[in-house]
Amino acid sequence: MTFSVPGVSMIQTLMTCHWTGRRVQRYLDADPSAPLDAAQIARLEAHLDECERCAAISHDFRVLRVALGRWATPADDEAVQRLRGLVDTMTKGEQR
Repeated sequence: MTFSVPGVSMIQTLMTCHWTGRRVQRYLDADPSAPLDAAQIARLEAHLDECERCAAISHDFRVLRVALGRWATPADDEAVQRLRGLVDTMTKGEQR
């Protein structure tokens, strides 16, 4: 995976990755308690189009959400929090 975006410095890309990582879950969940405005959505979507790493994390979160939605019984809150923690760790680029 690459962090390079043509015409954008490594620092700018990493800062945008961090910005995106803090908002991608709200974006994908369409969280009504913390909605993103149109400019934030446009910025996030543009970054996902350019950054392979963030796009992969977004894809993984979507797959995870679909899998959780298929469970016959609702997931317990503790399991959901652990999975969200994993997504947060992935967006920060930390190793598990």
